Amino acid sequence: MRLTVTTFVTVDGIMQGPGGPEEDRDNGFELGGWLVPFVDEDFGRFIDDVFHQVDAFLLGRRTYDIFTGFWPTAGDSDPVAAALNSLPKYVASTTAPELTWEGAELLSGDTVEAVRELKSRPGKELQVHGSGNLVQTLAANDLVDTYRLLVAPVVLGSGKRLFEQGVAPGSFTLAGHSVTGTGLQLLTYERAGAVETGTVGT
Repeated sequence: MRLTVTTFVTVDGIMQGPGGPEEDRDNGFELGGWLVPFVDEDFGRFIDDVFHQVDAFLLGRRTYDIFTGFWPTAGDSDPVAAALNSLPKYVASTTAPELTWEGAELLSGDTVEAVRELKSRPGKELQVHGSGNLVQTLAANDLVDTYRLLVAPVVLGSGKRLFEQGVAPGSFTLAGHSVTGTGLQLLTYERAGAVETGTVGT
């Protein structure tokens, strides 16, 4: 399976608390819900398409808790709910939580090795949504094949960033791009190898 990361991010790279004020107040973050004004039908179609390509989910503990508080009772007529409720969900956590959502399984042992084993299995996509701390680990170990970035036209100035220090260097190819009616940039980047360097003008 290809490992894909789909996440909402601001122009200045913040991914913290896009969905609501109470989603993630770590470090005194007070601007949660910044994505909401940009959600429209174009956004919905893009997300539905993403969820039609998944065979399994990989989630951090916080994202699992947020998802399990809503999607199990959302009704499977929604493509997102149908996928989340029916497909395997692998949860990375430093603790040993009780996972009550049907199909959820706690990753055991070393997270990086466990993810490599999941990627070796047949299938389409192993999808990561949100899960900021987990994404940092995946990026540092060069495990991400595709990034789908939904970039909102807003600058926050502080908060958790998508790419922190320690990310493995790499180049990507822009495999898809569009803009929604509200100004969200929908960008798909595919892993393309090592970083190439040069000197301008030579």
